[in-house]
Amino acid sequence: MSPSEMGEVPASHGSSGPLGSSGASASLGAAGCSASAGSAASAGAGHHVARATMKDVAALSGVSLKTVSRVVNREAGVSPEVRERVERAVARLDYSHNVHASNLRRSSGRTGTVGALLQDISNSFSASLLRSLEDVARDQRTAVLASSLDEEPEREIALVRGLVARRVDGLVLMPATARQEYLLPELRAGLPTVFVDRLPRGVDADSVTVDNLAGSRHAVRHLVSHGHRRIVALGDLRTIQTAELRLQGYREEMQAAGLGDEILERADLRTPEAAEAAVRQLFRTGTGPRPTAIFAGRNDLAVGAVRALRALGLVHRVALVGFDDFPLADLLDPGLTVMRQNVGQIGSEVGRLLFARIDGDAAPPRRVVIEPTLIPRGSGEIPPHE
Repeated sequence: MSPSEMGEVPASHGSSGPLGSSGASASLGAAGCSASAGSAASAGAGHHVARATMKDVAALSGVSLKTVSRVVNREAGVSPEVRERVERAVARLDYSHNVHASNLRRSSGRTGTVGALLQDISNSFSASLLRSLEDVARDQRTAVLASSLDEEPEREIALVRGLVARRVDGLVLMPATARQEYLLPELRAGLPTVFVDRLPRGVDADSVTVDNLAGSRHAVRHLVSHGHRRIVALGDLRTIQTAELRLQGYREEMQAAGLGDEILERADLRTPEAAEAAVRQLFRTGTGPRPTAIFAGRNDLAVGAVRALRALGLVHRVALVGFDDFPLADLLDPGLTVMRQNVGQIGSEVGRLLFARIDGDAAPPRRVVIEPTLIPRGSGEIPPHE
C-alpha cells in the first residue's frame, strides 16, 4: 500500500536531518537499520513528503519488485552483488518496508496501533504513564506497542524504525537520544509524534513534561524551611535532560537561600544500589560535617537512600525528599515526603494530543507543562540533627 493510500495526517515539522533505514525484523527489540548519508530538504508547514515505495527502490537499483521484496524480507535467492545494490537504494531513499501492508484493509488507512517508547516500563512512573495512555487508546480502539529504551540512543533509533515499518498511527517518545533530527523524515511524512517527560531537541513536536526545575526548587526550599543548610542532592546521569534540570533546580535554590557554599551533589547514579552506596559513603566519612538532609532526584534513588539511612540508624535523624512518588512510599517509617508527578494527567494529556494529531489536527506544536505537587509525609519534615 502506498503512502497516499495510508491516509497520513499532519504532524510537526523540523528543518534538517535524515532518517536512513533498511528493513526491520519481526520483533521491535531487534529492528535494525543503517543510517543513510545526505541531508533532508526543509518542508513547509503542513506539507508532507511521501515515503519511498518498493517501486522506487526497484527503479533505482534496476531490479524487479520481487527481488526487492526478497532483499527487504531477508530471503535467500539473491546474489551478494544485487543484494548490496538494493540495500544501497534502500538507504538512499530512506525506504522502510511495511511488514503489515498486505493486512491493512481499513478505509481510513489506519493500522489501529500506536508506539510508546519509554525508558523503563517496569519503573512505577513509566508503568503508570503507559496505563493512562492505554486507557485513552482503548477508547480509540487502538492498541499500544510499548518498549523500554534503557537510556540507549541506538536502541531508540532502531525501535522507532521498527514502529515506522509497521506504519503505526502515532508515536509517543521519551527520548534517550540527545537530539532527534533523525525523526525529521517521518515527521514530514506525517507521523503524529508526542514527546513525554523530555522536550524534543532538533525537531518541532508536541510535548508533555513536568516542571522539573520548579519542582526540585520546591523540594529544596521545603528542606531549607525546616532549618536545613547541609543538603546533598542525588541525581541520575547528567546527560539525561530531566536529571540535569532537577540538579539545576537544587543548585539554584541553594544559591537563592544563601547556601551556595554548601552545594553537594552525587550524580550519575543509575540504580538504588548506587544511591545506597553513595549515601553510606557520605555518612561514614569522618572529615567535616555531614549532611542533615537529602534530596533524591528520582524515586528509586530515594529508595536507595532510605535503605542506607535505615542501615546506618539515621532514618529518623536525616531528612529526605524524593522526586516522584511510588507505591507504599506512605507506609515507610517515616513516610516518604515526595514531589509527586501527576502521572495520570500526563498520560491523558499525551493521549489527547496524539489522537488529535491522528485525527488531523494541524495546529502548531503544543508544549504542555504540568506542575508537580509536594506531598509531606514525615521524612522531609525531620529537623536538623547536628
